[in-house]
Amino acid sequence: MTHEVPVLVLTPGEPAGIGPEIAIKLRMEHPALRFVTVADPDLLRRTAARLGPPIDIHRWQPGMPVQSGILHCFPVALAARENPGTTDPLNGPYVLDCLREAVRLVVEGHADALVTGPVHKGVINEAGCAFSGHTEFLAALAGVPQVVMMLAAPGLRVALVTTHLPLRAVADAISREKVETIIRITADELRRKFGISHPRLQVLGLNPHAGEQGHLGSEDDAIIHPAMKNCEAPNLTLIGPVPADTAFTPPRLAECDAVIAMYHDQGLPVLKHFGFGRSVNITLGLPFIRTSVDHGTALDIAGQGKADASSLFHAAQMAAELVSSAPSSNAKHY
Repeated sequence: MTHEVPVLVLTPGEPAGIGPEIAIKLRMEHPALRFVTVADPDLLRRTAARLGPPIDIHRWQPGMPVQSGILHCFPVALAARENPGTTDPLNGPYVLDCLREAVRLVVEGHADALVTGPVHKGVINEAGCAFSGHTEFLAALAGVPQVVMMLAAPGLRVALVTTHLPLRAVADAISREKVETIIRITADELRRKFGISHPRLQVLGLNPHAGEQGHLGSEDDAIIHPAMKNCEAPNLTLIGPVPADTAFTPPRLAECDAVIAMYHDQGLPVLKHFGFGRSVNITLGLPFIRTSVDHGTALDIAGQGKADASSLFHAAQMAAELVSSAPSSNAKHY
């Protein structure tokens, strides 16, 4: 366990959104944090000037100190100057380049964890870069076949079997092997990263009433229940398949450490209502720690100084806590 303040690497995400602004506000409002922002330094300067008195942007390279209270920037150049509130496909590759550099810094041990701001999937795809989301992109960069998207708020954690898919495609994407893998990764990461030696997982059904014994769909009985049976272990409690409309009542949540939802909008609306602004997106199954905000680019308020950095702070705080509670760390502390 490290006794130093962990070093984080932060990507603000879409340059026309609120990401650069909340990165600046994070530095201003939480000076104790140690982090390096991977971005265009001129973008950060212009953003800081919109917020008030200009602040110093310190260009950073591996091997240089990372100090609390200083806005360190590992430079990546924009393709086109940002226009807050209006995306430009020319900057789609820039967003992905920032992510690649940030991952490299963590993997090479120059930082302890990755924290990401919001990206705009549409504009990245308009730029000709196939992109379905941070979670999938980071899995490909890390070379791991399967990761799990989990959002956590005080009192609730929700992990997803499928992530960014049209609802019409969800049922076809759910297989026994997929459900088993998500359960196993979630349980293992709860043990390794959260210190929960005997995880209790509540697994949601796909259909209303968890299929009503096959009358409302066969997937719950034919896929989800057998997958749960295959994952049974002495140090794991599995509950379900549970109908989603009753799974989030206080008595049921008191009996579990995480909820496994079958698709994005089955579990995340409840979680975001439960803890919006305090919830954190955590990618399980990566060979490094990655957290993110629970909101989007908010183009409608970008550049106006209205953005709230609280979700980014909670993401950074969660990343630092996971680093500090890890059994060991191979990262360097510059």
